[in-house]
Amino acid sequence: QVQVVESGGGLVQAGGSLRLSCTVSGTRISGGGMTMAWYRQAPGQQRELVAAIYSNGATKYGESVQDRFAISRDIFKKEAYLQMYSLRPEDTAVYFCKVVIDPARNYWGQGTQVTVSS
Repeated sequence: QVQVVESGGGLVQAGGSLRLSCTVSGTRISGGGMTMAWYRQAPGQQRELVAAIYSNGATKYGESVQDRFAISRDIFKKEAYLQMYSLRPEDTAVYFCKVVIDPARNYWGQGTQVTVSS
């Protein structure tokens, strides 16, 4: 059974940094054979894409984080990371990791809370 676990959330002051991690287990698919993405959801808001790294290594970012966040991965550990810089109060949300193996197999983690104080 595929499991996706996020870690690294917490409370940080505006302007600070945090690094989130996402670990995948329970699949024989290599880390390089899956897309890993970070989404976030603030209270009362829709879940939105923050960043994604595709199986070919290409990356995509949400417009609001384009120049502040960086997504990376370790395909051998089957982990993805989200390095967040210059955090703002509006970045406060629950951050979720999504793993896509193919259109029929995609998995979500439970989420990790990020709170940015002003």
